[in-house]
Formats: sequence, structure tokens, C-alpha cells
Amino acid sequence: MTNALLVYPRQPPTYWGSDFALDIVGVKSAFPPLGLLTIAAMFPPGYDLRVVDMNVAPLEDSDLEWADMVFTSTMIVQRISLENVVERCNRAGVPVVAGGPHPTTFHDEIQGVSHFVLDEVEETFPDFLRDLADGTAKAIYRAPRKPDVTQTPVPRFDLIDMNGYYSMGVQFSRGCPFDCEFCDIIKLYGQVPRTKSPDQVVREFDTIYELGWRGPVFLVDDNFIGNRRAAMKLLPEIAAWQKERGHPFTLSTEASVNLARMDELMDIMVEAGFDTVFLGIETPNPKALLKTKKPQNVSRRDDNYLFNAVRAIQGKGMQVQGGFILGLDGDDEGVFDAQIDFIRDAGIPVAPIYLLTALRGTDMYERLRRENRLIDVPIGTSATTLNFKTEMDQGTLIEGYMRVTATLYDSALENYLERCLTLLENLKFVPHLNKPKSRNAVFADLMGVRSRLSTEQLPAFTNFIAKVSKEHPSMLAKAVRLAAMGYHFEKITRQQNSLRAFTQFLTTELDGFSPTSSQDELQADEDWCRKDEALRRAESRYESIPEEFRYDGDGIDHALASFRSELNSRPNRAHAS
Repeated sequence: MTNALLVYPRQPPTYWGSDFALDIVGVKSAFPPLGLLTIAAMFPPGYDLRVVDMNVAPLEDSDLEWADMVFTSTMIVQRISLENVVERCNRAGVPVVAGGPHPTTFHDEIQGVSHFVLDEVEETFPDFLRDLADGTAKAIYRAPRKPDVTQTPVPRFDLIDMNGYYSMGVQFSRGCPFDCEFCDIIKLYGQVPRTKSPDQVVREFDTIYELGWRGPVFLVDDNFIGNRRAAMKLLPEIAAWQKERGHPFTLSTEASVNLARMDELMDIMVEAGFDTVFLGIETPNPKALLKTKKPQNVSRRDDNYLFNAVRAIQGKGMQVQGGFILGLDGDDEGVFDAQIDFIRDAGIPVAPIYLLTALRGTDMYERLRRENRLIDVPIGTSATTLNFKTEMDQGTLIEGYMRVTATLYDSALENYLERCLTLLENLKFVPHLNKPKSRNAVFADLMGVRSRLSTEQLPAFTNFIAKVSKEHPSMLAKAVRLAAMGYHFEKITRQQNSLRAFTQFLTTELDGFSPTSSQDELQADEDWCRKDEALRRAESRYESIPEEFRYDGDGIDHALASFRSELNSRPNRAHAS
């Protein structure tokens, strides 16, 4: 029996990860590692499998002592954690097999891995395991084509403790029919969406239901409606399954904005139990959308197309979450207020905003390479790292980004909770999407959120709950969940500001340190004292960063070490010659 340890490295805190909100409900991670669980289902007999999701539990030395091989799957944001895992495996003498989106694109930069199984692996993973058993396994395996996902097995949900997660994940399709310039999805999964059969999806629903899951299920497709006809075949099956069992799952997914034009499809989504959809809105700036090859978010006949699309979806009963980007070609300084105004007016509480990153392999990356605009810096950890020369001044862009996030997720939560009220005013009430909870359960949830809030945040929260209780009492449970997300988003924003402020502080300290021009020993001693004081200030500032704001790859330790080295290298004028 071969012991195969499947390890999912840690993800840094992000807007999308909901890390701080999850603590309120007593779970460790938003979603399980669906890719690894799918891989687990592809192992033949003769393997003993164990899954360690480092977002839920630590990777122990005893796990590595048990393992004959370690299998990992990662996204770009997990890069630093993957490096740490590989290093530990190398020290323990355990071979590492790596796959997933990050290695597929960046395997040439990853050291210490014995075998890469890249791309989608339904067809290549069995070949790799056979070669491994024969002693002929190659260093790299690539998929010759996009596999038929109707052959994909049901993920091994039984290998995880479901109590560690807020939501389960199910995949229906891969690929997207659109050609957005900055997106790597079509490069990884193609422009022709491939879908599982309705029977497959229902089997996955059955599996997690029989394992005891009740609650949120995220359909992880990058565009659930990419194949509209297939989606229309699936949704009645899900609706019937949910109705027969009393709607045990609350569903969410990602889709393109043109969903708003599909009345029949939206109606059946709601019937099937979808209460939330994430849209890649990106920006209300049509010029930037067209330059980045996203015409599906623009309408020549409707100047308010994006706003009206959000309202149409909310009017069906589904909350809209929106992804937004700053730094697109075509943006000017007016984009910051435009983002704030759009998100506020549309009533989009959950609106993660990111600075644009040029991802290797995308059309935008290739264009920027031809234009000599790429910057060679690591990506995937810092929220304010830019890896290309933007049209807008980079300092202006970063400061604008920080202002947008600090406004939308202000320290008092006033702006955020106002958006929640706007949402509830425009969200159609659908009974099976808002199943009643007992007053005691709602009160417990409410107090759980309240206990986390700062004194500054309590007034807005109290007013918000009072208004919802009076005007939208049937949506009180949803309102409490939204408030928990606001707590998370404000903390993520404060975390980003804290880490950036620290590095800016170090720069200011160095810029302001100019040794005296005097040549006597007394002044030289004063220079040494000033250096020591500057270092103490830096270390005090470092210690003031809350531990919960720290993560692998945050760059703070490196910044402090660089500051110390640069400070000590500055000459004392009395000894300079």
C-alpha cells in the first residue's frame, strides 16, 4: 500500500477568502480543495489517501513521516506556502508531485518538485501513476487536449472534515466563451465550455447530502452560463432535487453580466436555490472595458447597462457580488470615484476590488511584453504589487486604490451597511431562499457579529439591524450574514493599509536619515544614536502590526531586514573618509 498525502497549501488573507468572517461562525476555510478531492477520486486501489488542507489544519511532521509521496494543487496566491511545503518535503525526503493552475503556468520557476502533472489531468494522471509504478515516471506531464469532463469522477468529499468549511464546492463546467484580455481562464480551460451531465452533478449533490452537509454550496464554474443550453438542462434537475428534500442547499455561482438578459434562466436558477451570483463587472468605464476586450459588459443602447443588469438580477431574488479592477488601460483619475459611486448606487455590499495583474499567458501579458511594459516582480501575495507599467501614474493608482477600498469598507462600516440596505430594498423576497430561522438562532448570530465589532462600528450596526428589523424583517438572518462579511472586508482593508503603511514608514525613515556633516567624533556618536533610535522605531512599528494581519509572503520581515541593512550601511561622516 502506497501512502499518498494530498496537501493544499495555505492561502493568504484576501477579500474573497472571507477569513475574518469565518471565525464568527467557527469554521476555518470558505471552501474545500475541490481539485485535490477530484484527484483523490482518480487513484486506483493500492493507495492509502490522506488530505491535509493547511487552511484548516497544519501540516504536521507526522504527516510527512507517514507519506510515501506528497501531491499538491495550487493557485498563484499559494505560491509562498507551496515553496514552504516543498522545502519541508525535500528535507523529509518525500517526493512531491505538483499540479493546478499555478504550476501549469509557472512550473519553470518552481524548484524541488519531482514531477509536474499539469493542465487538466483526467487523461494524464492515470498514465503518470502507471509510469510511477513502473519506475519510468517523467518530470513533466502535459494534457494533449481538453478532457471530456463527463468522465470526471465524483470528488472524495469523505476525505475531509466538512465541519471545517463554510461552503461545499461542486463544478459543473470548465471554460468560458468570452475572450477578456486579462483573463487566464480561457488559456487554462478553453473558450468552448465543457459541462458535466445533470446526472453527474446530482450524484455530487447526493454525495455531500449523504455525508451530512446542509447549507451553502458554491458551483465553482468561472462562468456558469457559458454553455446556456447545458445550464438550462441542469437547472430543472437541481430544482426537483432541492424541492424533494426541502431545499437543503443554498446555491451560489459565478456568471457573466449577460445573465441579466436571460429571464427564463434566472427564474429557474432561483427555483433551483441560487441566492447569490458573482459577476465580473470590473469597471463602469466603457472605454476601459472595450480596450480590455470585454464588450459583453457594454451596451450601445443602454448607457446604464451594468447598473440595470445588477438591478435585474436583484429583482429576481439573487444578490449580486461584483469583482472590480483598477489599473486598466483607459482608466483615468476619475475611475476611483466612478467605482465608489457605482458600487454604492447599485447596492453591491460584497465588491472585492483588485489592482490589475498581468498574468503570464494571457493576451494582455503578451501585448504588454511587446510594448515593453512588463515589470519582473513576484505576484500573488501583495495587494499593491504592480507587475507592469500602467498608463496612469503608479503612485496615483495605488493611492487611489487605497482610497476606494478605505471608502467602501470604512472603519465605522457606515458605507458598507448603507449598501446592504440598498441591496435589501431591491432584492426580491423568495421564501425558499430565505428559510426562517428561530429567533434564538438569529439572536445568537447577531450577538456573534456584535461581539467582534469595534466601538466605532457599533452605532452603524445597531441602526442597520433596527432598520432591517422594521422594514425587512424576513431578511434579518441575511442581513446579519452581510454584516459579518462587512466585518471581514473592513479588516482586510485595514490589514492592507497597515502593511503598506509599514513599508512607507521605513522608506520615510531612510529618506529622512542624513548623517551630520561634522567631522568630529561627538557628531559621529550622535549619528550612531540616531540610527539606533530609527531602528527601535521601526521595530516598534513592526511589533504593532497585529499577528492576525501577518501571513507567509507578506514581505514585512524582508522589509525590516532590508531597512536594518540599509540603515547600517549609511556612513557616519566622521568615519566616511
